[in-house]
Amino acid sequence: MTVLDRVRALIERLSPEPVCDDCITERLGLSVRQHANHKTRELAGQGGFERGVDACSLCGGTKKVIRRAAH
Repeated sequence: MTVLDRVRALIERLSPEPVCDDCITERLGLSVRQHANHKTRELAGQGGFERGVDACSLCGGTKKVIRRAAH
């Protein structure tokens, strides 16, 4: 399973709640935050994935988050 697959799976599991790159990095045990940031930017705008500023459902911080819109 690629990093992109793991990031997508985590976002889909939390759907429709938003999650930030920091929490994605922590939850998936990624070595650097840029991995999560790169993958969330790659997913944004496709297949119902949306990026924007909101409160992260995991840490509660208001920052750039990604979510998968409910169908």
